[in-house]
Amino acid sequence: MKKKENVPINVLVVDDSPESVELIKRNLQSKGYEIYTAHNVQSAIKLLDSVAFDLLITDLQMPGENGIELVRHTSENYKGIGILVITGFPSIQGAVESIKIGAEEYLVKSFTDAELFTAVERVLHKMHKQARASSKPALQNFGIIGHSEGMKKVFNTINKAKPTRATVLIQGESGTGKELVARALHYGGQASAAPFVPVNCGGIPDALLESELFGYVKGAFTGATETRAGFFQTADGGTIFLDEISNTSLAMQAKLLRVLQEKEFYMVGSKKTLKVNVRVVAATNVDLLQLVKKGLFREDLYYRLNIISIDLPPLRERGDDLLELMDFFLSKYVHELGKPPMKFTPKALRAMQAYAWPGNVRELQNLIHRVVILAEDNSIDIPDLPESFRFSGVRTKGLDRPLEEVEREYIQDALAAHKNNISKTAIVLGIDRKTLRDKLKKYKLSV
Repeated sequence: MKKKENVPINVLVVDDSPESVELIKRNLQSKGYEIYTAHNVQSAIKLLDSVAFDLLITDLQMPGENGIELVRHTSENYKGIGILVITGFPSIQGAVESIKIGAEEYLVKSFTDAELFTAVERVLHKMHKQARASSKPALQNFGIIGHSEGMKKVFNTINKAKPTRATVLIQGESGTGKELVARALHYGGQASAAPFVPVNCGGIPDALLESELFGYVKGAFTGATETRAGFFQTADGGTIFLDEISNTSLAMQAKLLRVLQEKEFYMVGSKKTLKVNVRVVAATNVDLLQLVKKGLFREDLYYRLNIISIDLPPLRERGDDLLELMDFFLSKYVHELGKPPMKFTPKALRAMQAYAWPGNVRELQNLIHRVVILAEDNSIDIPDLPESFRFSGVRTKGLDRPLEEVEREYIQDALAAHKNNISKTAIVLGIDRKTLRDKLKKYKLSV
């Protein structure tokens, strides 16, 4: 039996009896299930952490932790896993308890092969029905492309967080699309008509960041010839997006903490507090918790920001999302530049898929923009890609060689480039024919 073509159903069988495990394993394997086995609860938990299971079959009575504990652990820590309980010590109490805490079916030893198959099918059918009932229409992703598991989690969190005013911390490498997520949270929420104000904290010198965020009053400092509102006032009623929040100083972090806690702040040069109703979405490409441990980021601010966390996966971990993004950007730039339809060759596709994409989606977008501009025909092949995508047989030699060796090699290459034509080679080298012939004799080069 298969979930989809070439995708087996993964089943974990847990029993302290090797004979029982082997019997169930052999029977279910004959029906096409992928079987994993464990003989105690702790071994089972390690497998649950490393494999995406569809079904858990566990005995209730085992030495040490019993099956009830495993049933509870599974039902409270993993989604979408059906649970079938088996035992050689039938009791109403055990059956009721296991069903209460998450088991779908209860099977008493000794059962027939047919009873096992029927129970397994029944559990899987229940799980399938639950999955269909809980499935929702396609997520509105606000221009964020992707169907990988990592991006599905991102979309799911966006959908849950966008109707709220909770603070969100978006974490991910540079170029993964953190501002797109912030915009999705804002424009998908109830305050979508209010301002969305992005602020790159890393792009503003710390000495100026306070006045940019909170504004200043006339006369607050030299050059403050008028009162000016800051980003927080501009974003009132809407969302302020604080990108590269890790670049702020500890002093600035204290001021941001006050805004988050009290919903108020001081303009630079003023002693009067201003109230503000702003949703704060922050983003970082570094591990803030590590900065907290090093004393470079306030722990209280970290927990204030991290009410809801969204972790954006890097492009290299997003599987076929790469192909979707390539199609999107290729169509976009072909249309914008008025070019005829273009496509990547299979070799170019393989090279793109093998690449690590350190710059993530931003790097991919810029690359495709470039190749669409420079491509000489409608087919984008490996030679159209940057050198980092191509194999090179060139081996650069070091600078620790004698000058005569370098000169000999250079003359040889120049001759080859001009098909051993002495006159043309001499002109290129900036010497006369006689000097060139003397060098050919010196280096024993034949023409």
